[in-house]
Amino acid sequence: MMGTVRMQLGTGQARERANAALLLALLLAGCASVPSRPISPEANVAGLDMRSLNDPRLAAFLAAAGDPVVPNSAWDLEHLALAAVYFHPDLEVADARLAVARAAIRTAAQRPNPSFNLTPQFNATNANPSAWTIGTAINLLLELFGKREARTGEAKALAEAARFDVDSASWQVRGRVRAAMLVLWGAERRATLVAQRRDLQVELTGFVERRVAVGEASALDLGRERATRDAAVLAAADAARDIADARVSLATAIGIPVRALDGIRLDYAAISDTAAPTNLPGLRRTALTTRGDVQASLARYAAAEAALKLQLANRFPNIAIGPGYQYDQGDNKFALSIQADLPIFNANGGPIGEAEARRREAAATLTALQAQIIGDIDRAMAAYRTASDSLDAANALAGQQADRKARNARVFRAGAIEHVTLLTGEIEYAAGQDARLQALTAQRTALGQLEDALHVPIFTPALPTSATDRTVP
Repeated sequence: MMGTVRMQLGTGQARERANAALLLALLLAGCASVPSRPISPEANVAGLDMRSLNDPRLAAFLAAAGDPVVPNSAWDLEHLALAAVYFHPDLEVADARLAVARAAIRTAAQRPNPSFNLTPQFNATNANPSAWTIGTAINLLLELFGKREARTGEAKALAEAARFDVDSASWQVRGRVRAAMLVLWGAERRATLVAQRRDLQVELTGFVERRVAVGEASALDLGRERATRDAAVLAAADAARDIADARVSLATAIGIPVRALDGIRLDYAAISDTAAPTNLPGLRRTALTTRGDVQASLARYAAAEAALKLQLANRFPNIAIGPGYQYDQGDNKFALSIQADLPIFNANGGPIGEAEARRREAAATLTALQAQIIGDIDRAMAAYRTASDSLDAANALAGQQADRKARNARVFRAGAIEHVTLLTGEIEYAAGQDARLQALTAQRTALGQLEDALHVPIFTPALPTSATDRTVP
């Protein structure tokens, strides 16, 4: 039997070459080819500058979302928000983080690869043809006590958190579009009102100048009217600047250059025709339990639980089994090694304590988030109520001013009052309309804050996101 297992020098060299070839084949098989993707800042800038609401790919995206844009129609809040979902880099960043988290699941679930050892030796003092000693061994690591399962569970929970982060990012992008559109809506209407006041004040100043010239008014009256006229002219210039700033903010919120809004008509119906939801208590409970960031926080707590479970399992050692073979100068020797860490100096107490503290931190983070949501909802509702009261008062004053304006017009046509008195009443009415617009804008802003706090669409129907189909009840 021994004679049949003895090997000569040539046979040992052949085995060595075979082992080397096997090792090379294993290394080549494990090499994954990933194509290179160089990035150029110049090309990125060029791509950003070329973005347009007339992009055919955007049109296809809107059609796939069930909200195609009719050619030559105005863009409403819903379509602009969908365009932001398509263009804005925040969504791309959130999608990329989700892809990283999902790839980490595969990494966590992988079994450790075995290792292969090859140790050829030559005894130079031995003239025997079988002076070679060749040792080979394969080491297999056995993860025990559910470590791989706990590690995979942590990765899955973090991927779930990343998925809800995409949902939260979509709401944040949508909220910025709504807020910018609301500011632009108010700026455009205020610019119209301010321009009317300016024109009326210029006309009134001209009448006063003529009255001063004929001695029917004092220089003090003229100075007061001129100062008011100059302030109205500056206010009109500021209003035009506010429109330009609001257009830039809207384009930035969408993720396009501001010139992409040139020639685009905007539909403000969702901004001007909306009201607070009636079932606020139910929506409040829903927000506190199903908002994307709440669900992401719950998923991160689950990940912390899995991480703690993994560290508890790490108190017990893994086992490495190493079957081996050695050709020792003509003798065939087989071996089996078993290795394990000895928990003598520590029982993984430090990592367990850290994992337990991170779980406590995750729980506290969830509580803090829910407390913040409660505060945001209460603050938005308080702002909405006070803004609604202000709007009611402004509407009442505007009604009174409208009555006085109509009465002045009738009296003027009858010749009972002068043109200066008529213009003064019209300026008062324009000022009241400006105050009413500011109150209305404040009320709509509070509704936007409530929408942001609830993550429930108040101004438009619900939006699909690029990486999740979650629907808010």
